[in-house]
Amino acid sequence: MRVVFVHGACVRDGAWWWESTGDLLAASGVRSAAVLLPSCGETGAPVDGVGPGLPDDVAALREELARGGGDDQDGVVVVAHSYGGIVAAEAVAGMASVAHLVLVSSYLPLPGESLSSFGGPEPAPFLDVDAASGTFGVRPEQLLPTFLHDCPEAAPHAAGRLARQSLAVLGHPVQAAGWQEVATTYLVCTQDRGTPADAQRRFAERADRVVDVAAGHHPFISQPRAVADLVLGRR
Repeated sequence: MRVVFVHGACVRDGAWWWESTGDLLAASGVRSAAVLLPSCGETGAPVDGVGPGLPDDVAALREELARGGGDDQDGVVVVAHSYGGIVAAEAVAGMASVAHLVLVSSYLPLPGESLSSFGGPEPAPFLDVDAASGTFGVRPEQLLPTFLHDCPEAAPHAAGRLARQSLAVLGHPVQAAGWQEVATTYLVCTQDRGTPADAQRRFAERADRVVDVAAGHHPFISQPRAVADLVLGRR
């Protein structure tokens, strides 16, 4: 088995965000990798209102999934967080190696739906939208109270990994619902202050299985064992 992680919006350095969970998987002999998302500026392309956008992120994930390896024979598990579920929904379509999709406080969009389909008419109060630059990001002062309140020790390290992201990702519709082709598990983070649990449960209605964890928006940092056990089929 191989695991591919997809981080959420407005951050970079996915390997850092998933490190604690990845280390636990490695201790069980499972290899993992975190994809770089162009829309968050991780591949060096300038980020603005026209891109890089969702198609670029989808292509990046598909490229990672196609790398293959001897452990792919047991199937690839894609673990997608928040916006990462939008990317994964399209990227896993037709990828025979993908056996399981785990959504963490995320989305399962149908073709034609976009990230904006799951939000309200106004930007969330923790977001800073800059129409002039064509980007949006998390307000730094909101990082700890909204997203890392259950793992405050990670906040100083996380702050340096916030990123401006292209506004193009908000409205770009997905072209496929690859999650319909594989087993899907939704991890509801019941203490999440960014995406409340009741909203997550509405999103999770399309999943095959729903599991709760008493954690905030980043359980792979605050409770990595819970996430690793879910990926390994132990819960």
